[in-house]
Formats: sequence, C-alpha cells, structure tokens
Amino acid sequence: MKVKILVVDDEASILQSLGGALEDEGYATSRAASAREALEEARKEPPDLVLLDVWLPDRDGLDVLKDLKSLHPQLPVIIISGHGTIETAVKATKMGAFDFVEKPLSLDRILISIENALKLCRLEKDSSIWKQKAARSFRITGQCEVVNALREQIRMAAPSDATVLITGENGTGKELVARSIHQQSRRAQNHMIEVNCAAIPEELIESELFGHEKGSFTGATERRQGKFDQANGGTLFLDEIGDMTLKTQAKVLRIIQEKAFERVGGARTIRVDARIIAATNKDLHDEIDHGRFRQDLYYRLNVIPIRVPPLRERLEDIPLLVEDFLGELSYKSALGRKELAGEVVELMQTYPWYGNVRELKNFIERLVIMTPGRVVRMEHVPRDFLDGVRGRPDNDDPDPYACPTLKEARNCFEARYLLRRLRDNDWNVSLTAGRIGVERSHLHRKIKSLGIRENGEGVRGDGKNGP
Repeated sequence: MKVKILVVDDEASILQSLGGALEDEGYATSRAASAREALEEARKEPPDLVLLDVWLPDRDGLDVLKDLKSLHPQLPVIIISGHGTIETAVKATKMGAFDFVEKPLSLDRILISIENALKLCRLEKDSSIWKQKAARSFRITGQCEVVNALREQIRMAAPSDATVLITGENGTGKELVARSIHQQSRRAQNHMIEVNCAAIPEELIESELFGHEKGSFTGATERRQGKFDQANGGTLFLDEIGDMTLKTQAKVLRIIQEKAFERVGGARTIRVDARIIAATNKDLHDEIDHGRFRQDLYYRLNVIPIRVPPLRERLEDIPLLVEDFLGELSYKSALGRKELAGEVVELMQTYPWYGNVRELKNFIERLVIMTPGRVVRMEHVPRDFLDGVRGRPDNDDPDPYACPTLKEARNCFEARYLLRRLRDNDWNVSLTAGRIGVERSHLHRKIKSLGIRENGEGVRGDGKNGP
C-alpha cells in the first residue's frame, strides 16, 4: 500500500506541483487549500504524513498542527513556510512538528525530510522503546489497597475481548483505565479510538460512530469512515456513554451483538472486529429507571464492571501523585523542577478533592506556576484552598452542637451530612445513595423525615418536616 501524504497549502500552484512531484516518487497524495479542508481530510482518511503551510487563509498553521496532533498523536508533520523565522521553527518543533522547510521549496530537501520522518515513525511504532514509553504514559499511580485492586482487575480483564463498563466520578481517570486495558490486550498493536459521546451533537453522533455515504445528508460531499471503522482490529472507547441518545444506543447494541453495521445513508453491511470499552460518571440504574438508557445495552456493556475510586478514598497516594505531576510539569515546561514542602503535602491529604485526580493535577500546576521559588511552602497555598480544607460550613447548615438532646443532635448531624452530600452530587439521590452506602429508598425516607429540600429550607434536626 502506498504511503499517503496530505499536502496543505493555500497556493494552488504549490498544491499542483508538489502533489504531482510526490506522486511521481510513488506516494499517494491528497490536497487541501485551507485548515478546514485539511482537518476534514485527516478525520476522513488519516494520512501517513502531512506537509503543512504555516500561512492559511482561515487559521494559523500552528493551530492546525495542534489539532492534527490531537487527532493523531504519532502523525509526522513537516511545516513549510515562505515567511519562516527561527522563533516559528522552534515553536513548531516544540509542538511536535518533525521538520521545518522554508520556501522556495527544494524537492530534494522535501523528499529527504519525508523519508527521515517516515523512518522515525516506523521505528517508534516497532521498537520496544516506544512500547515502554506508552506503558509509562498509561501507568496508574498509587500503592493503596483500592488502587492495587483496580490494577488487578485491569490485568484480569485485558486479555479477553469482553466489553468493559468503567464507572466513576469526573476526574478519577476512567480514560487512563481504558487505555491501560487496551495496552495490556492482544489488540495493543492496533489503535484505541476514543469517542466522547457528550461532546458530539445529537444529529452528528451516528455519522461520527458509523460514518456516512456521499450525499446521505446536507454537507456529506464524500464518503467518510466512522469510529467503528477506524477501531477495526483495535478498541473503541465510548466515553460518557450515559449521554448517548436512545436511537444511537439501539444501533450500538446491534453492533455489539452482530459485529456489523451500515453507514448513514448506506445499505451495505460492514463487518467489524472492535472491542468495546465504555465509561460513564452517571448512575445507569437511575438512567434506566427514568427511561434514558436501555437496560439491554447496559447488560451487554456491563460484562466486566470496573469502578474507579475517587481520590478521597485513596488520600495516602497523594504524595506519589504529587511526585508524578511535578516530574511531568518540569519536563513539559521551562519552570524547572519544584518541590512541595512536607507540610503542604500533608495538608493536601486532608482536602476532599471533589474534582479528584484532575483537580489535584490542576492545583499542583497552579502552585508550580504561581510560586516564585523552588520550594512551595505553606505561605504559597491559596486562601480558597485553605477554606476548603477547613470545611467552612454554609450559613444554612444545621449545627448539632446547638441541640439540647442527643437525639436532636443526631438528627441534626444526619441532616447536615446528607445536605452536604446531596449538594456535592447535584441533588442526584441515586448517586448520593450509592456513594454513602445506603439504599435509595432508605435515603428517600431520610430526606423526607429530616425535611431536607433542595434550597436548604425546612431542614430541621428534630426529625420533623420544616415549614
């Protein structure tokens, strides 16, 4: 199969001459005169290499480089420009460009750069160095009991082709778990394709998943592969599957059952071999009860259930996570390696971290950037974080210490505790019940007996409903 090169330039003469010359050298080419065309082409049929002009009519070429690397991280991109500067070349290289070639273009120079880029790409894909690098990227940090149990679940689930349903709060690392499963599976040499079901508009989700035929709807000017096509032989990760429409759920269920689908607007049945890993932060039992999620799809997905614990259940891992993030930040930025004083790390182990590992990573980055010295000390910790550690109560929370009897104090504490947990979970009763370890029906009775209301009014500690 010929190597496919995407040439992106707003000058028609360059597209024609450079594309023709590359085809004479035995390469297959596709051409784009704008950023929009380039990204559409890259999504439709991923190229093996891109020649990208910095100056495009609709966007900066470096922004396009960033988007291409986001779509296909290992895609080699060679920047070409007639207005190049050393600063632009350095910036492009830092963003992942393989080379920077100035206009007027020398065909010999271009061909040598293409050959070197493709050679390096093959070496990275085939070598054990690249595999080790990938393994480090998908490593799950932590040594506590729940993390060790999570790693063991991943180790046992990875070799099979069974569907996996990953549940957990936002920011816990569900995608990391999915990638770890893929990397330890027999499909690791092929792609893991990710779809964020919550980020794609409802009218486009089917086209994104299954592809479409030319003319199937307004704007469908060409046939396009869907994510299932792209994941053939590998893994398809359906993130936030709880946000998928019922109509699309029915089609996904059929694919899981029959390993076949039709493109939007097509009649030909396409067979596919892709392992399905799904993830959600929603309570799917509650979604099923409310008619928003298919029960039969849930059972198909939930062959191997894996729950990712929130950070507050593994606070002892925070020192290890801090070291990982500090090392990553020192590698990616020019700020140098910084350290956190021991008392700061200890303080972080008392914080609830409702945003989980993602919140922790963002907070460490904030400390590293905003601390002038090499060591982050207590005086550098922001005030809002300290307030969160102290757990400053809201004015409308009941105070158990103001109650004259033990019974009233107990009811008062329960009301305060449940009100906090309900607020944390956006008043999702089913989700709250699961996280605090009680039955939904029991929690409903408690809410009613304690007079808890969403606006906080009527909360009383004597067990009677409020006004």
